[in-house]
Amino acid sequence: MRQKTGTTGSSNTTLTQGLLARVPIFGELPGDALAELAALAQRRRFDKGEVVFHEGDVGAALYIVARGEVKIILRSLEGKEAILGFRKPGDFFGEMALLDDEPRSADVVATEPSEVLILRRDDFVPFIERHPRVAISLLAIMSRRLRSTTQLLHDASFLDIRSRLVRTLLSLVDARGELRNDGSVLIPRLFQNELANMVGATRESINKWLKHYERRGFLRLDRGRMLINAPHRLRMEIF
Repeated sequence: MRQKTGTTGSSNTTLTQGLLARVPIFGELPGDALAELAALAQRRRFDKGEVVFHEGDVGAALYIVARGEVKIILRSLEGKEAILGFRKPGDFFGEMALLDDEPRSADVVATEPSEVLILRRDDFVPFIERHPRVAISLLAIMSRRLRSTTQLLHDASFLDIRSRLVRTLLSLVDARGELRNDGSVLIPRLFQNELANMVGATRESINKWLKHYERRGFLRLDRGRMLINAPHRLRMEIF
C-alpha cells in the first residue's frame, strides 16, 4: 500500500496540538505556540515494513511519531543491517539533516502500521527563530543522542559480546519496555536477528547468551517477545 498524505485541518488540530505537547522539545511552549505549530504539521501513514526515508535522501523535515513505531537502520553495501534505535509515539527523528542541510544519515522503517507528523524545514526553522527555547531543548536531546552513539562505539570497541548484549537489552528496556505489575518488563516484537544487528554479533552467539540468561531466570523468550524478569539483576551483569 502506498503512503497516504494529508495536511492536518481544523478538525484534528487539537489532537495534533495535544501530541506536540507531549514531545519533550515542545513541552514548555504556551498553548498559542503549540496551536501555531500544529497548523504547520502534516500527517503521513506508513504500513509495517514501509520506508519513511532512505540514507542519502534530502533532509527537508523533522518527523514525530504519532502512532506505531519506527526503527533507525544503517545498511552496508553487502546488505547487512545495524539497528541504531527505535522511536515510539512522542519521539522525533530526522533532526540532524533538518538542521545541517546534509543528506539523511540512515534509513528509517516502520516496524508496525504507523503515523507520523511532519514539520518541513521551511516552516520549522522560522518557528524555532520565534521560539528559541525549542532550539535549546533540541540541542540538549541531540547531545544525549550523541552520547548514546559514543557509548555504542565504546561498547563495540571494548566490551565482549555478553556485555554488549546486556547493555542492548537494558537500552531496549528503557526505550521499548512495558512495565508489568510484578516488576518485570516486556519487550515486544524483538527478534534475534534484529537483536544480533544491534549488538554487532552473529545470531548464533546471541542465541547462546540468551539461553544462558533464560536458564538463570533473568529473562524468558516467547515468540518474538522477551520478558525481562528482573532488570536490576541484569544491570549487575555489566558492573
